[in-house]
Amino acid sequence: MVNYCVTVFTSDRVGATTFNNVFIKLVGTNGESERKWLVSLRGASAFVKGATASFTVSCPTSIGKLVLVEVDKKSLPLFPEDSWFPAKVEVKSPEGDVYNFPIYRWINDSEVHRFRQGTALTIIQDDHHLGRYSREVELQQRKEDYRWDVYVEGLPHYMKADNPYSLPSEVRFSFTKTTEFLFTASTGLTELQLKGLANSKKSWTDIADIDRVFCCKTTAISEYVQRHWKENAFFGYQYLNGVNPILISRCTDLPKNFPVTDKMVFLHGQSSLSDEMKKGNIFLCDYKRMDGAQANVINGKKQYIVAPLVLLQKTPDDKLMPIAIQLKQEPADDNPIFLPTDSEYDWLLAKIFVRSADFSEHQLNTHLLRTHLLAEVFAVSLLRNIPMVHPLYKLLIPHTRYTMQINFLARRTLISEDGVLTKFSASGGEGMITILRKSLSSVTYSSLCIPEDIAERGMESMPNYYYRDDGLRLWDIILRFVQGILEFHYKNDSEVQQDSELQQWILDIFEHGFLSQAGSGIPERFTTVAELVKFVTMVIFTGSAQHAAVNSGQFDYGGWMPNTPSSLKLPPPTEKGKSSEDTILKTLPDVNVTVQGMATVWLLSKQSSDFVPLGQYPEDHFSEKTPCDLIKEFQKELQVLSTAIKARNEHLEVPYTYMDPEKVENSVAI
Repeated sequence: MVNYCVTVFTSDRVGATTFNNVFIKLVGTNGESERKWLVSLRGASAFVKGATASFTVSCPTSIGKLVLVEVDKKSLPLFPEDSWFPAKVEVKSPEGDVYNFPIYRWINDSEVHRFRQGTALTIIQDDHHLGRYSREVELQQRKEDYRWDVYVEGLPHYMKADNPYSLPSEVRFSFTKTTEFLFTASTGLTELQLKGLANSKKSWTDIADIDRVFCCKTTAISEYVQRHWKENAFFGYQYLNGVNPILISRCTDLPKNFPVTDKMVFLHGQSSLSDEMKKGNIFLCDYKRMDGAQANVINGKKQYIVAPLVLLQKTPDDKLMPIAIQLKQEPADDNPIFLPTDSEYDWLLAKIFVRSADFSEHQLNTHLLRTHLLAEVFAVSLLRNIPMVHPLYKLLIPHTRYTMQINFLARRTLISEDGVLTKFSASGGEGMITILRKSLSSVTYSSLCIPEDIAERGMESMPNYYYRDDGLRLWDIILRFVQGILEFHYKNDSEVQQDSELQQWILDIFEHGFLSQAGSGIPERFTTVAELVKFVTMVIFTGSAQHAAVNSGQFDYGGWMPNTPSSLKLPPPTEKGKSSEDTILKTLPDVNVTVQGMATVWLLSKQSSDFVPLGQYPEDHFSEKTPCDLIKEFQKELQVLSTAIKARNEHLEVPYTYMDPEKVENSVAI
């Protein structure tokens, strides 16, 4: 007889304990063990939360190199079947070899579950018949568990689920996350001390009244926003480092539908637009995706969405200043171009309309579509097509954590018929779908890759663009890490081309995420290792760094409502000289719309206590030395960047923290 020492590690997460009987079978290249009941002198405590328990499994002869383990559990008579979350199984063979079997998933039933040895294997490398069979069985089950569905025609497909509890247990929130999220969502208005205002359909009659509401919960940046929101320099700054830093582009040729003249913006003829464009000092923000979207009706009142064009100039002291605003796309007599030289209230009102349009552009395109919905597509395709033993699964699974459930909740509580954004934003309802469809048709592969996006927008040399600076360094760090992992497992382009699981993953993304739009530039298949490295880098960057950049500052910049109104009650002005403070108050959203918006951005900005920062991997999916060393190097590089960002921020009036790796979550989890 030969003995195998089997050690079972139960996760330390809440609820991981099982009191059921646990069984294991070892499967090797030369045979398999009997199904063994794991009995310990510790009795029922062998599989409690955080426990490690060792057992002996005996076989008549060596079963060769271990390929997989089969694990199942059975409830005791008169006892209910419970849920168990084993972390991993470690087996020491009689030859002295140690095999790791990562699990990291809930086992809720009495079925047999197969788990592969920790060495990552592509389908080409998996040459044992039992290994290939286990891949097929695993993916067949996954395709049943993770099914595509259509939310609305023309939008990325999503994972079919009737409620959060119908999601597979391994992608649901932890107990901690569930408890905190529900508490935060249910007490948001109370914690903000706004509950008494939640049903008030009155207009604001004094800016000071908004101030009194706002004082209940603030951040250092939200207080700065409140003091500086009217200033032109801060208006321009937000295009660089606010929550929507991807709209601005350098302007080399003035759009024909934006007839700004030199006399409008250079009063004394000291310069010209053509000269300033040649110097790279003129920038454009075009909200054309808002054009034609049907505005909402809130509190029985028609709301208004505009599709502005905004021209900005970099000044000699490196500030970005707005110099012209046109609130609708087509020039006309009743669509004046507003200028900083106009009356105080004409100019301020024009900027408020722009900031309201930015709310919709940011929430629907920049945030919802380009991070949340795409991250779900990447995750669902991964879980449908890539088995646990595959290196791509091991690399990407930490970056899918909680994404399916947070998106389910977003569809139910934010954009459903009774959702907060549907009921309390100008772009809610039919307008929302119009904007999302336009947004998807405008998404390109290059726009999801920050180095190309920055270059295409001509933003390489704009000073004080911290989103760009931090984002490019993060992209490079992620790229080197991904390149190291994938080049370790794919030695040449042919191996990528022959990996049918990998090719099905990208095809699913192309078809279900980008609706087979070839013009998007999203590949339908991979032909080189370099192509694969770039795409996987984009996937990780989108779900971590990019999401943090466009999500984490929502309360900072949106908590003070006049800076980012979710809706406006009066149409855009058709002539100059008619605006006043009273006009602005009548234009701003009602009290209940304001407080619902504040509560929503507060919830979406609140970090969970089980937050996992970028590059931290509590679950050991990789076991080989090279990937483990690459992970350590990745973490070191992220720490160096974090230190550099903190040092820079010490000297900034408005610190830019959103892409500090310590504050970037591994996945779209909020």
